[in-house]
Amino acid sequence: MAEEKKYCIVDRFEKNYAVIEFEKETFNIPKVLLPSEVKEGDIIDITITINDKKTEDRKKRIEDLSKKLFKN
Repeated sequence: MAEEKKYCIVDRFEKNYAVIEFEKETFNIPKVLLPSEVKEGDIIDITITINDKKTEDRKKRIEDLSKKLFKN
């Protein structure tokens, strides 16, 4: 499946958050997740990927804790 590029607009900043507009909706994103030089009116693109390794590590850790907690 081809990746489709999506664009967001940095509308404004409120305290520690950037208000991002995407497809007629707004979202608050912690400013620490954005480049330090980003400013109001900038157009940004955001890529979200699944981290399979960390997901599997987390599942295994939860499984191990469950086994330890509920062992007979």
